[in-house]
Amino acid sequence: MKTSETTPLRIKGARIIDPASGRDERRGELCVSEGRFTDRLSEAESRRAVTVDATGLVVAPGFVDLCCRLGEPGRSARETVRTGTLAAAAGGFTTVVAMPDSSPPADNVGTVQLLREICGREAAVRVLPAGTLTKGHEGKALAPLGSLRKAGVCAVTDTVSGVQNNEIMRRALEYAAMFGLVVLDHCQDSSMTEGAQMHEGAWSLRLGLRGWPRAAEEIVASSDCALAGLTRARIHLQHLSSGGSAEIVRQAKAKGLPVTAEVSALHLLLTDADLGGYDANLKLNPPLREERDRLALIAALVDGTLDAVCSDHSPCTATEKDCEFDQAPFGAATLETAFAAAHDAVVADGHAPLAVLLERLTSGPARVLGLEAGTLAAGAAADFVLLDPEARWKPSAAGLLSKSGNNPLVGRALRGRVKSTYVGGRKAFGA
Repeated sequence: MKTSETTPLRIKGARIIDPASGRDERRGELCVSEGRFTDRLSEAESRRAVTVDATGLVVAPGFVDLCCRLGEPGRSARETVRTGTLAAAAGGFTTVVAMPDSSPPADNVGTVQLLREICGREAAVRVLPAGTLTKGHEGKALAPLGSLRKAGVCAVTDTVSGVQNNEIMRRALEYAAMFGLVVLDHCQDSSMTEGAQMHEGAWSLRLGLRGWPRAAEEIVASSDCALAGLTRARIHLQHLSSGGSAEIVRQAKAKGLPVTAEVSALHLLLTDADLGGYDANLKLNPPLREERDRLALIAALVDGTLDAVCSDHSPCTATEKDCEFDQAPFGAATLETAFAAAHDAVVADGHAPLAVLLERLTSGPARVLGLEAGTLAAGAAADFVLLDPEARWKPSAAGLLSKSGNNPLVGRALRGRVKSTYVGGRKAFGA
């Protein structure tokens, strides 16, 4: 991400919510100097400062996304670092963790360095590369984790491939812990999901599509927690979809195991019933499940069992999605609507106050990886977002910044919108 000298800022009139410090102040003031938050501006800075009137809005730390795909290298038809990070900024995300399932995969220093170079030129927000856990994310031989750590990866994961062998997973956890790396795991027993298209239940029967049982996720979530107990290595369960998986994490945390977990915004808002029209943009991995799963995930997010809300941004081209449902790839472009989707499901529906959701978008995910992000504290990088929680809007295909248009919420009425986003004190999105 390019950096340059920034103009001092004074943000006035907004409700300031900083979950990391417990700050919730009506009509407060926030100051930025040299790209960082400060308690006050000097006289000279005050004369040069730009005042932002944020009356009626909420100012919060920039969101941190733990699961995002930016296309490059190798998949630029779907997304580029430039378009993906502009979409991230439009969604309020100032830090995103880029998944390593690029082409070639980020299982070597060269690919990681290439991504960092591209981001240095093109990124509108902060991009943290993740490395693969195994070579080629094939789940067979461990990737050179020490070298990847030196190259700057923030975590390791085999993404949707997953490690299907528990002995390899055990050794991977032990190896990653040696270098202080958190292992991110997509919980899927592939032997139970071959050919599956959506959640296994009444709707899969009605639509004539092969079902994907909850157990395929819950079995791996259970084994991951058991291995965390055995190795004492940090493991983070990605985009959980099952209420049973949330309960497994709840029990693991009660035992003091080093386990954290996340949920995607779409899984908080939608269910398998939304696939009634065979919309390929709703073909997700993991799949949307039933209403009882959705409510269980919301409850787990509210009580802290789930640490973070992620976008799980997985862009696909219009051509890839324009086919029969069972032939379409999994994934949805979600960065720009993640906040609104989660806000609609959690806050607007009365499950929790706004401050709780913001914690799961900011300091919660930052803690998972030990990142210096997700706070408005003096001295921290001035990454923040201005929100209108009451704004009602409908995303349009023409208004999206992501290169891919496979956002399933296009045309859907949503409540809560990002108005502007700042990274290091510079506006990355907004009028």
